[in-house]
Amino acid sequence: MRHPLRAAVLAAALVTTAACGSGTPESQAPAGGAPPEPTSAAASALFDALPDTIKESGVIRFAGDSHPPYRTVGSDGTITGIDKDMQDALGKILGVRTEISVVDSLPSALQGMLSDRYDAFNGPVKATAEREQQFDSITWMTTRTSYVVPAGSTAGIAGPDDLCGKKVAIVTASVVEGQLANLSAYCQQRGRPAAEAVPLADTNATLLAAQAGRADAAGMTQAAAIDVTTQQKDAYTYVTQTEEQGATTDNLALLVPKSAGMGPVMFDAFEELFAGGEYQKIMDKWGLTEVAVPAPVLNAGSAG
Repeated sequence: MRHPLRAAVLAAALVTTAACGSGTPESQAPAGGAPPEPTSAAASALFDALPDTIKESGVIRFAGDSHPPYRTVGSDGTITGIDKDMQDALGKILGVRTEISVVDSLPSALQGMLSDRYDAFNGPVKATAEREQQFDSITWMTTRTSYVVPAGSTAGIAGPDDLCGKKVAIVTASVVEGQLANLSAYCQQRGRPAAEAVPLADTNATLLAAQAGRADAAGMTQAAAIDVTTQQKDAYTYVTQTEEQGATTDNLALLVPKSAGMGPVMFDAFEELFAGGEYQKIMDKWGLTEVAVPAPVLNAGSAG
């Protein structure tokens, strides 16, 4: 998809090549610090297209729940993860700082944006036509749903079919909630009991529930399952839902409120991120090449 702003950015880029890269730790500093200067004529054009409130503050305020590998919140409050890296890179392109405020759930992030407490939420959140009535979405990765099982579990989950009749911890209102409902319908069509959803606030809570035996598995995006089983080797295994079981390849997106008018400029910033190679570097760093996309997509949920 193309926008008038994109043409202006490309024209400016003929004069000075845009520079993309990870930001510095100061991108999480409290408001009041000096934002970075736009690094090129292309970046300056993008900065000029931002809403006046963001140009004046020099900060884009992101909401983010605890959801490794997207966001991992350290004991000292430091945030690391693919989300942080993407936001630092976007901030450098746009000539602003980025800040992340930790929220306890997806509904809190969505309502916070509508209440103007936050400017954006980097997900992972599914791009849907319903959400795109209030938010512009920029798809930057895809995923299937996976289910993480603690090593030594006696639940007998060797494949996704074994989830029928089992308790599965999920994040409330997440992509996984709908995918688990599809899996349950698959189970019932074959005369087997539905999986029982155990809704919780965030991914850490779902893993704790599985560890404590309150659930047999923790449902999450494939990217999160890859991270969990890579970071905690021999502690978990995972199975991935199939298309036969109702799985879809979901578009995961960054959201910004439509009322702010920031969707097109954020989309153009993502295009610069892809064109400069920084997107691929970040996906490679976090071992997520399987769920990378060839190009960002604006409002994929409403397309077609």
